[in-house]
Amino acid sequence: MPLTHWTRVGGAVACLVGIVTTTATYASPWIEPGDSRARFALQKLADRGHFDRTVSTWPVMWSTVAQDINASVTSDPTATAGAMAYLNAEQQAQFRSGTKTELTLAGSTEQPLVQGFGNARQEEGQATLDWQWQGEHFAVGLSPTLVANPTDDEQYRYDGSYLAGTLGNWVLGAGAIERWWGPGWQSSLILSNNARPMPAVWLNRKRDLAPTSRWLSWIGPWNLTVFAGQFQDERTVDNAKLIGMRFTFRPVQGLDIGLSRAIQFGGEGRPEDSSTLWNALIGKDNGQLGPDKEPGNQLASVDARYGFALGNQSMGLYAQMMGEDEAGAFPARKSWLLGTDWTTGLFNTDQQWFLEYSNTTADDFLGDAMPNVSYEHSIYNTGYRHYGRNMASSFDSDAESVTLGAFQFFDNGTELSASVSYAELNADGAMRAAMPDQGTRYFIPATSQKLGILNLGYGTNILNGRLQLNAQGTDKKIKLPSGEQDQWSASARWTYRF
Repeated sequence: MPLTHWTRVGGAVACLVGIVTTTATYASPWIEPGDSRARFALQKLADRGHFDRTVSTWPVMWSTVAQDINASVTSDPTATAGAMAYLNAEQQAQFRSGTKTELTLAGSTEQPLVQGFGNARQEEGQATLDWQWQGEHFAVGLSPTLVANPTDDEQYRYDGSYLAGTLGNWVLGAGAIERWWGPGWQSSLILSNNARPMPAVWLNRKRDLAPTSRWLSWIGPWNLTVFAGQFQDERTVDNAKLIGMRFTFRPVQGLDIGLSRAIQFGGEGRPEDSSTLWNALIGKDNGQLGPDKEPGNQLASVDARYGFALGNQSMGLYAQMMGEDEAGAFPARKSWLLGTDWTTGLFNTDQQWFLEYSNTTADDFLGDAMPNVSYEHSIYNTGYRHYGRNMASSFDSDAESVTLGAFQFFDNGTELSASVSYAELNADGAMRAAMPDQGTRYFIPATSQKLGILNLGYGTNILNGRLQLNAQGTDKKIKLPSGEQDQWSASARWTYRF
């Protein structure tokens, strides 16, 4: 079990600072995307040099959090006490052997188009019973959900269920878990939690340890995650497969670099033998083999974030580039995301801010715009979507946006969040995506639209559980293929831990 040593510092608010060591290795044991406070805490520790690990690939394994926060954190209590207190509390609740159970009741007036790292997709009504057991080398999670009036005609779901085991410094798992790849707060251009998670098998490192070889030590702490799954919704090519790969490394303190690929291949009527997979892996899929032997559709991205201390606070600069095709072993037909984030400590509490720009029209940012390319494909023309939602940016393809966002974290667990976006959706007004599933609502802008978007969130502890309230408003109704969305939507989510 973990051993924790705490130092209490004086001031208006009592905070905890700790160094965590562990003698046991647990298999679950990850922090899911969507926990904005955990991301703020880990990112601030990493930017200030107390956590020399990459923080742009989610979920993040508890193993690396528990074992790799270094002793220097005790010399920086004013800046890190709030972050450490939250991580310690969550570690005690989540990263432990035995069973744990959560009940979540949620509902919304309407599922909004635009989501971000801290948002959760919510149907008109849903109830989830989440049960997990974890031992020293294995973990299992069962998460049955009952949904009222689902947007994808799936009333019964098992999103969040998994089976995982460890072998050395590796975790092998199977299930449907949320992911977020990249440094953005509002969007990821390659993979996010915007769409429902895909059932898959995966392999990832448990701890981001640096190579011991003197020839490779320059890489610094690194991580690798690979998954292989299958689309579950009705598509023009049913039962298509998806392989995702992400490699991150930290060659110098504060600099995170990520390399990602996503490969759609196979499915009904399409080749999916070993030679097809090999051609996809080596990038031989831009029409060289003809339509009958085309191995698949690929996306690739490169992202980087540099974070550093700024007084008692921290700041980061980040960018992500995604390409739909390949030219000279480098992504081509590019989309871009640029941003900066920073922390403040106003009123003896913690705040996280971000300013982010994204453009998902291929080559529009640094070249001649090529609409109807990003997240689309001539064969897999349901596109890079799952159950009606883009698996990357919630603005979808051919969109340009800028977002200013902020999170306020209070010592008693209460959180506030707000963001305002200005976006141009579906710039050329055309729609290339096929929508074969009559029971699914497709969250794809149907026309060219310019609009402002306001998101508000409030979270607090109540009735021995956690209550999260969210609202989104737009200055005009968003037009989707199924009709217009209301200008305002609201949702509530209450979670009780047994």
